[in-house]
Amino acid sequence: MSSMKPIIEIKDLTFTYDRQKVLENINLVIQEGSFLGLVGPNGSGKTTLLKCLLGLLKPQQGQIKLFEQDIRKFKSWHEVGFVSQKASSFNTGFPASVFEVVSSGLTSKLGLFKVMNQQHRQKVLQAIEAVGLSDLARKNIGELSGGQQQRTFIARALVSDPRLLILDEPTVGVDAQTVQSFYEMLQDLNKRLGITLILVTHDISTISDKVSHVACLNKHLHFHGKSQEFEAIKDHDLSEFYGHSLHVLTHDHAH
Repeated sequence: MSSMKPIIEIKDLTFTYDRQKVLENINLVIQEGSFLGLVGPNGSGKTTLLKCLLGLLKPQQGQIKLFEQDIRKFKSWHEVGFVSQKASSFNTGFPASVFEVVSSGLTSKLGLFKVMNQQHRQKVLQAIEAVGLSDLARKNIGELSGGQQQRTFIARALVSDPRLLILDEPTVGVDAQTVQSFYEMLQDLNKRLGITLILVTHDISTISDKVSHVACLNKHLHFHGKSQEFEAIKDHDLSEFYGHSLHVLTHDHAH
């Protein structure tokens, strides 16, 4: 097997906010091509960790490398896509089509007022197709369901060809049936396009058969390993880590 490169390396990372340690001594390596589910209770530091990875916060100690380069020197941000929680801050009354919203993901490459050529259009259509919205490309984003809007924002992140896609609880406000197909779409992007994914989620039970790895964060990194190893952890061990009872598995495996 060809050796995979680490896409993210976090070493001895500590982040303090108002003299309160939010993250303490985090060590985590994420290999290229993996699909990591990042779980943890509210206030466990998940969003802080994402902000450190996106270069928005500077940790007080420790080191982060992206694509084997120190984050402080890292310039290739177009290789990192980010989708926030139900991009709910987005004004859905805004008169823009799916195509236009996805196109806006190219501005960093094109510069703001450059005209799109045929190749760019093709790219936008491919990103829309990758998230299964081809037949809605001309629809106004305000007319879409929550799940379809979220797919649009993923397409917008995909259009600049990221190697790493970070999603912060993207299924907030999306109904259960849609969530299932949404995770299947992410799994497909991971397997077919080889994009490394980090998914922050509360929804452990739904994703444990979709992701390749799980990391449990609660100020410290309590667990990082393959999803099969995670499924083998007993409920009571997890409850201890979460501080309240938690039932992980909703799907039974044949014994």
